[in-house]
Amino acid sequence: MTVKGKVVVIAGASSGIGAATAKKLAAHGAKLFIGARREDLLKKQVEDIEADGGEAAYKTVDVTDKSSVADFVKAAHDKYGKIDVMYNNAGVMPNSPLRDLKVEDWERAFQINVMGVLYGIAAALPIMKEQGFGHFIATDSNAGHVINPNAAIYSGTKFALRAIMDALRQEEGPNMIRSTIVSPGNVNTALWKTVGDPELQKKARAREEEIGLDPEDLANAVLYAIDQPENVGIDEILLRPTVQEN
Repeated sequence: MTVKGKVVVIAGASSGIGAATAKKLAAHGAKLFIGARREDLLKKQVEDIEADGGEAAYKTVDVTDKSSVADFVKAAHDKYGKIDVMYNNAGVMPNSPLRDLKVEDWERAFQINVMGVLYGIAAALPIMKEQGFGHFIATDSNAGHVINPNAAIYSGTKFALRAIMDALRQEEGPNMIRSTIVSPGNVNTALWKTVGDPELQKKARAREEEIGLDPEDLANAVLYAIDQPENVGIDEILLRPTVQEN
């Protein structure tokens, strides 16, 4: 498998999709460098990966702070000497009606979901260009393809992410740098906790727990995207629970 021996850096890796992906890739021989804000969760995850025979290290990172992201990526490169994959996974879903004017939630969503990814690109792209290879992956969403009431901001961030990642693909593909977005529907994670409206939060939690994909389903998608010959680019993987309508 082409995953074995690759250095995979994951921002937003302390729980949910990021944690499941780190565990999955480590089990297939990748070297993981993981980051998030909560050091206790990162430390426990590295301990678990190492206990299972895998290789991993961590550093705390705040994806809203470009210096923090730069330091995080530099630490990964300093440790392993290369970066094969940069996976930007951190995200929030501050759903609420626009009329509620939760402007601070809107700003935070764009800072994490969009600028956080751009900071990751800014930090890792020069490294990848110098080494002559690399792969950027970002967690997008079904909401980057369809628009629903009360999700204007979340969808806006995810539509923006689609544009950014496809432009990156077109610009850097000739330099053997790949770009992939993984766009899930409902997933059973704690993302519902970031929903701004209390009633919508209850509905989001119930829906994710009732029909949501398992985070490991997303980990399998990321594994598939990475585990391709270097001349094959998986531009996007869109996956939903079978019973989800839109």
